[in-house]
Amino acid sequence: MLTPERNGELIAENPDLLYSVLMPWIYGLTWFDVITDQRQLQLSESLTLAQALSGIGSGMEQRGLAHCDLSAPNVMIPFFSEVELPDQTAAVELVDVEQMYSSKMDRPDVLLAGSPGYASHRTVQSGLWSAYADRFAGAVIIGEMLAWCDPLIVEKAWGESYFDQVEMQTPCERYVILKKSIERNWGSRVTELFTRAWESQDLSSCPTFGEWLVVLNSIELPTEVVPEKDEESSSDHGTTTSDDEAVIPYAGLSEAERNSLLLGSDAGTHANADGKVITRLFNQARGLEQSGNLKGALEVYRSAHHFVGSGSPMQVELEAAIQGLEDQLYPKVEQDNSRDKVPFYRSKKWLLIASVVILLLGGSGIAANQVRVEREQTRQQEAAQQEAAAAEANSARIHADQLKAEAAKQAEAKRLQQEETDRKKKALEQERLRVQQAERNKLKTQYEKQAQYESYLAQKKKMEKKEALRKQQLQVQYEKQAQYEAYLAKQKELALKKEAERKKAAEKAAEKAAERAAERARALNKKRSNQVVQLIAYYNQAYNAQQGGNNAKAKQYALQFVRLYESDSSYFASVGRVSSRANGVYKLLANSSYKLPDT
Repeated sequence: MLTPERNGELIAENPDLLYSVLMPWIYGLTWFDVITDQRQLQLSESLTLAQALSGIGSGMEQRGLAHCDLSAPNVMIPFFSEVELPDQTAAVELVDVEQMYSSKMDRPDVLLAGSPGYASHRTVQSGLWSAYADRFAGAVIIGEMLAWCDPLIVEKAWGESYFDQVEMQTPCERYVILKKSIERNWGSRVTELFTRAWESQDLSSCPTFGEWLVVLNSIELPTEVVPEKDEESSSDHGTTTSDDEAVIPYAGLSEAERNSLLLGSDAGTHANADGKVITRLFNQARGLEQSGNLKGALEVYRSAHHFVGSGSPMQVELEAAIQGLEDQLYPKVEQDNSRDKVPFYRSKKWLLIASVVILLLGGSGIAANQVRVEREQTRQQEAAQQEAAAAEANSARIHADQLKAEAAKQAEAKRLQQEETDRKKKALEQERLRVQQAERNKLKTQYEKQAQYESYLAQKKKMEKKEALRKQQLQVQYEKQAQYEAYLAKQKELALKKEAERKKAAEKAAEKAAERAAERARALNKKRSNQVVQLIAYYNQAYNAQQGGNNAKAKQYALQFVRLYESDSSYFASVGRVSSRANGVYKLLANSSYKLPDT
């Protein structure tokens, strides 16, 4: 906390900071940003984030703490920070801890019931304030993190969270899709934990963060995500199963480049780094296209298009490439029908009519020649139509290329204009900050001079008082020096006398303590000897009773033996054959038919 006593100079420059609290700054995105931007994660990133959140929740549970408002905006992700952070920085951090629970903290006057998309509809209406408050919301966020490597989950998200609040703890479509995605990519153990939380009747029956952490740490990372394909995609594009080589869009990229893609390509901040990565993806797609792997090239083009800036020339070029590949891989139905249409002269009906006419004419040469002429004319007409269609398609393609070039030119001009505007704004902002800093420096110099002068006056006055006090103290010291020396001599004599008396008393006390210890040892030895004799007597009585056929009496003596033996078992076990006798007695008590040995 900033106070006038400790931070007077800073508060003088910024009065609004009076009694403010200094908190650490956490870099990175929030989970809310990842969801709303629909930024798909890699498998390793999903697992890392889920493990980090589980670890934080487990540590808080062990200390009896709870956040009480876990939601996407309150989960920071330094893992995606644009700033270089230390190696030990956590991948996930929690913020907004005003409602935090602890058994040592006072209950807030107003309690929250959770954030939409993360609050259980079965939560008590009085609000969240317990050590279990984070379990349900934490399970939902962990489920989102694990499933965010699946493009179908990213596409199906409601908005600011994956679930709409009205869908919470209901068998809705989003729940079924998320559950299938988690089971497909992470296994049944993770799915069971999420199902327990979703179907729980209260917060205490949800899985603990410790359970999540144990299961997630035992996962071996799969090699690729298997996204679920919905029916609409299958009907539009036909089956997606292919023998083409599987293509991973980020294959060959470094970790920094993958993180750059996940952070997006905001203009100005990471333009250079993102440009290199997008160009690399573009070249990779071109190579796949040239090698004949059109589906793989289409996937890489789409991956690069997701991260380019809006209106940029690269966006226009990528859109053209994607459109071209989609036209090749998934042609329109009308085009397919036109290509598959059989010419009329090849139809069965026309051939049948022609055959009948030839038969009626008796195979005359005139009829045959007429048929051949008609066929030739039809072929020429079709060739002319095909040439006209090809010319029209070529003209349309040239026109489309011109439009793309014009759009790219306009986008480039717009980008240059925006850069110029940003540069001017930045220059104005720097000038404003420079003027403000100059004013602060001027006021700071004035304050320093005033403080130095006041310090000089106070120091001078203090020195004068100190000199007067020193002279007075010297006078008093001179007068009391003799008395002090006499006092020291007397104190030394008394101290020597007391030390001698103390040593003498200590010696007497040590002698008495040794005598008492020896007496106790003798008494204990005597007692133990008598007890050993008694143990042997109990054993012999039990043995004789058993030999005489009185098993009840033998068991009674055995119980007396055990009670006496267990009163000092560590000692009795080391005396003679008492330990072997004890083993026999224990066996007799466990099995009535056991015969005690004669020992």
